[in-house]
Amino acid sequence: METHIKVARSRTKSQAISKRSSTFKNNLTIFLFIAPAFIIYAVYVLYPIYSTFNYSLYEWDGMSEKTFIGLQNYVNLLNDAIFWTSLTNNVWVVLTSIFVQIPLGLIMALMLFAPIRGIRLMNSVYFFPFLMSTVAIGLLWVLMYDPINGVINQLINLLGFGNIAWLSGSNTAMIAVLLVVVWQFSPFYMILFKAAIVGVPEELYEAAEIDGANAFTKFIHITFPMLMPTIVSSSILAIVGSLKAFDIFYIMTGGGPNHSTEIMGTYMFKQAFVNFNMGYASAIAFLMFFIALIVTIIIQLMDYYRKKKGAIS
Repeated sequence: METHIKVARSRTKSQAISKRSSTFKNNLTIFLFIAPAFIIYAVYVLYPIYSTFNYSLYEWDGMSEKTFIGLQNYVNLLNDAIFWTSLTNNVWVVLTSIFVQIPLGLIMALMLFAPIRGIRLMNSVYFFPFLMSTVAIGLLWVLMYDPINGVINQLINLLGFGNIAWLSGSNTAMIAVLLVVVWQFSPFYMILFKAAIVGVPEELYEAAEIDGANAFTKFIHITFPMLMPTIVSSSILAIVGSLKAFDIFYIMTGGGPNHSTEIMGTYMFKQAFVNFNMGYASAIAFLMFFIALIVTIIIQLMDYYRKKKGAIS
């Protein structure tokens, strides 16, 4: 009897050791597969974030010895009127991206499924602005906004109105640049929504038609709910992209006139490479990252609770 108990215990012990060994091998295999990607991510994403925060704690011109000043750069930012102006302008870019670009991209995607002639040509024409170089787009629209010879003012003159100084007026410059941003990036969201609409099961539309649903009802109760993951992803991309915007604003206005189109990206660039205040520029850059991170977390949490509520109901 004792012999059988000892044998059973020995088998149980060997099985436990074998199970632990198998688990260790599986974890090691997973780690080896993840390690290359994690190393690249750490070197090119995590370390630059840490480095940016570290530089923001110093007063440094990029060449001479750094002077540690702690959080003084962040204190100075809170008292910097130009920074608050740039942050406000970034908020306008974010709002425009979410409430204009994304809905416009959705409308354009829906139009591509409409039973009209020339749909292939429209598919190419819609996406063309996103394929163009940002520098080319900026220079093109600067010429179009020219107060004397620009196409836009000539069209306005045909309607009986006077010339408008689009890019040199503090009240119109931001609107003018935002129109260009919408024109350039709406096709990107169009492609995302088009791919998502293609993935909606056709059986759902057929069942809705049997129940007598019209096109609007099918969109509200089938297409739109199925597009929610894409809408969430698009919102995150729009927010992050808007907070790190730089090129089109710098090319068209350089942040002017009188900082009316200054955004955090252009202000950071000026502090770093015009004023050679690398520590202050690093503080702006880290705040850009921090704001984008917080907003992204909030959107993800909202989407999580939306899914949870839907699963419960």
